[in-house]
This record gives sequence, C-alpha cells and structure tokens, in this order.
Amino acid sequence: MLKRLPCEERGHTQITWLNSYHSFSFGDYYNPNYMGFSDLRVINDDFVNPASGFKSHPHANMEIITYVLEGALEHKDSMGNGSVIVHGDVQRMTAGKGVIHSEFNPSQTERVHLLQIWIFPEEENLNPGYEQRSFRAEDKTGKLCLIASGDGRDGSVTVHQDIALYASTLDPGKALSYDFNPERVGWLQVATGKIKLNDTELNAGDGVAISTETEIKMEGLAQHSEFLLFDLRKYS
Repeated sequence: MLKRLPCEERGHTQITWLNSYHSFSFGDYYNPNYMGFSDLRVINDDFVNPASGFKSHPHANMEIITYVLEGALEHKDSMGNGSVIVHGDVQRMTAGKGVIHSEFNPSQTERVHLLQIWIFPEEENLNPGYEQRSFRAEDKTGKLCLIASGDGRDGSVTVHQDIALYASTLDPGKALSYDFNPERVGWLQVATGKIKLNDTELNAGDGVAISTETEIKMEGLAQHSEFLLFDLRKYS
C-alpha cells in the first residue's frame, strides 16, 4: 500500500530568513495523522536565505541527518565540530544526552536548500556524536546509494537505529526497483524533480508511506529528479 502526502498538504513555517515545509508535525504545526512514520520523526524541507540561519539551540535524544540539495550550510556544535556541508555531503549528529549546535548559510547571495531529518535512536542518553561523509553524483545517478544505516556499511554514516537510507537521482526513462522485507516498511521523499513510484506520479516535496509492498519501482519523469528512500522497522 502506498499512502501519498502531497507537497501542498505539508505544514509550513515562513519567517524573515527561513521558508520551511514539514512532512510531519513540527513546532507550531500539528497534524495528528502525521506525527512521524516508524522511527522517522521529522522531515523538514528548508530554504535558508543568504547570511542567515539557525542560531545555537539544543537537541537531545535524536539522530539528526542533514542532506544539502543546493548551496552550502555551515555547522558548529558544542562537541567542537565545525564544517561546511554542500550537495553530496551527508551529516549525522547524535544528540544523545544533549548537544548545542548552529546552522548558518555563509553565502551573501545564494540561499541554501536542505532536508533535515530526525530519527528516534535505539536508546536514549547516548553520548553525543558527529559524522560527515561525501557521496559522488555518479554513485547516485541511476542507482540507490546507501547514505545512512544502522551499521555504517558501504561507507554510509552510522545512525543509532535499524534503518537504511538511500539517495538517488533519476533522469526521464531511467528506472530502479527495490525489494522490501515483508516485515519492513518504507518512506520515499521526493527532493527535486518528478518521479513515478509504481503507478503514482510524485512531485518535489511529495512523500509516500510504503507498507505491505514487497517491491517498488521508481522511474524518472524529469531531469535529475532526486529522492530519498527509507527502509524502516515495521510496528504493529
């Protein structure tokens, strides 16, 4: 079964420097039908204006993945990490017992577009941690590239939860398939472009909850259509 969340039905927050769309309940946006999915708690589709960003703020007991789609994002945290992440980079931060961080768009002219993803950890009060990896465009073009997993296999960042997160880019006429264990579920998030999932056409910003499907097929409908595919635990 595929349950589509259209992009226009997401929550929306817009302030002077940030335009953010929420697939799941977040901040002042509350939707009892979309509180998360399996261990996936947050997918925020963020556009940050030049020379602005998220000031230092705390997090705890969450695995936070940042995936930049356009521009660059500067990260600093209370663990002493400081970096700038660009398209192709994946950042994982384990908030655990507690961490303070900031995210800033260092460009004076270009906005940054990113997906921020929160995942419930397998246990609370882990030691805070940080990891960042770069993935080549060719590893995602017409392929499912593993970018995050519970065991850090194949060069993916390590998330403290039983998940597998893939990134891919498809051009028109190019297709991929993925087999699900019957005891697993999935979420697909279209980041840019347009794809077809089985017989369902999806636009940028659309999300789909995937359950009771043993195989899915994804086909590109626009140039460089980028999406993320989550393989998640199934809860009764």
